[in-house]
Amino acid sequence: MTGDAAPVSPDPSGTDASSTGEESANLALWLTRQATERPDAAAIRQGEVTLSFAALNDASARAAALLAEHGVRPGDHVSLIMPNVAYFPIVYYGILRLGAVVVPTNPLLKSGEISYIWQDSGCRVAVVFAMFAPDAALAAKDTGTDVITVVPGEFDALLAEQQPLAEVTAREEQDTAVILYTSGTTGRPKGAELSNHNIGTNVRTSMDELFSGGPDDVLFGGLPLFHSFGQTCTLNSAVYAGSCLALLPKFDPAAALQVVQDEKVTIFYGVPTMYVALLQFADKERFDTSTLRLAVSGGASLPVEVLHGIEEAFDLRLLEGYGLSETSPVATFNRPDRPTKPGTVGLPIPGVEAKIVGPDDHDVPVGEIGEIVIRGDNIMKGYLNNAAATAEALRGGWFHSGDLGTLDEDGYITIVDRVKDMIVRNGYNVYPREVEELLYTHPAVAEAAVVGVPDASHGEEIAALITLKEGTEVSADELRDWTAERIAAYKYPRIVKFGTIPKGPTGKILKREIKIN
Repeated sequence: MTGDAAPVSPDPSGTDASSTGEESANLALWLTRQATERPDAAAIRQGEVTLSFAALNDASARAAALLAEHGVRPGDHVSLIMPNVAYFPIVYYGILRLGAVVVPTNPLLKSGEISYIWQDSGCRVAVVFAMFAPDAALAAKDTGTDVITVVPGEFDALLAEQQPLAEVTAREEQDTAVILYTSGTTGRPKGAELSNHNIGTNVRTSMDELFSGGPDDVLFGGLPLFHSFGQTCTLNSAVYAGSCLALLPKFDPAAALQVVQDEKVTIFYGVPTMYVALLQFADKERFDTSTLRLAVSGGASLPVEVLHGIEEAFDLRLLEGYGLSETSPVATFNRPDRPTKPGTVGLPIPGVEAKIVGPDDHDVPVGEIGEIVIRGDNIMKGYLNNAAATAEALRGGWFHSGDLGTLDEDGYITIVDRVKDMIVRNGYNVYPREVEELLYTHPAVAEAAVVGVPDASHGEEIAALITLKEGTEVSADELRDWTAERIAAYKYPRIVKFGTIPKGPTGKILKREIKIN
């Protein structure tokens, strides 16, 4: 579904929103409802392509028929490898419509990584965008997975040949809808099983109580849809609420602001690196962003300086939340109806509890650092085919996040760092985020990542990788001295390097890939 390929003609008569009865928890019923109630309203925009809810519903019904032709049955696992293009929601809801399970797969993975996911999840079929077909073909040789390649234009013609699948397969609330593979920062990726209930409650809470989204809203679709944040908070939320999702296949600050201007975006969703890029973009004032009413940040901790800068530059409110793939993802959020506490990730959302515990899993006092643990409607069923990892993560009935944080007297949570990112120098705990927050206040620093490096004398030494703002200059010695004047002696980075900070496809900084000697 690209600018030079016409959307599949809508044929709402080919679907039946009520065919499964009122008890089904299948997420695809959100789409059939919108196609019935608001058939001509725009559901997806991507460049020159616009899909109405009726057209999206019809195309997903045809995609379901195509998948059924390839042997997909209820409960089967189907991999989806695709960028943020209009084909993604078509196939995504086609898979769900069949009662099958979506396994969204990072398009940047190589053949060996894809093979692992397909073998671990037992994917019968994979739907792959053409530009990623070579690696998928190699993975298919290893796994025997049936690959359907999406070539723009050709795939439209293939869908047009299908008879729309009228039935939306009934699913129970606890049936798995999506399997999200974690990034594998601590070993092999694990498949977090999210049920219809997990995703459904997270979407409803997000749109109804956190974002106040509805049919008049246009959501910015620059977050990768294969990732939990983009999938729940933009794609599923838009379809649930009847909002329009304006897709951007690859984030770039100029392209993002162009989408905001052209599509009259009202809610902007991003990760901190996106907001840093927008803030540093010199030409941002030439775009009309007056339709924006809210910005949402997640995926990593947002520096307070960046939060204030975005709110001032775009005259809006930026609310930060927190979650993980295993929490569907939203777990905590700064509420729009309550005072924002910059630097915090807010309060647990309705239906969710969160607390801070020590190494013995007992609660720690207010203000003390401990691990964030979570329970509620949003918590995954478990890790696919990994009972040991599931038992460890969900011990005591709480999901153990691996993130360190504090709880204040009002119940707001502040993220301190990942447990594994904590640096121990001369027996003192150093939390990289604290040092990074300070570095962000330096007028020459655009981005900062602080890591620990092995040191014979101190156990670990503190190192900072810095990206400077365009047109600025500062030496490593100057930045080191500036930091040393403003933070305890055991915390400031003795090693300062300049360069590009490695990031993943969601924009999250990849500290494990930072190599500083």
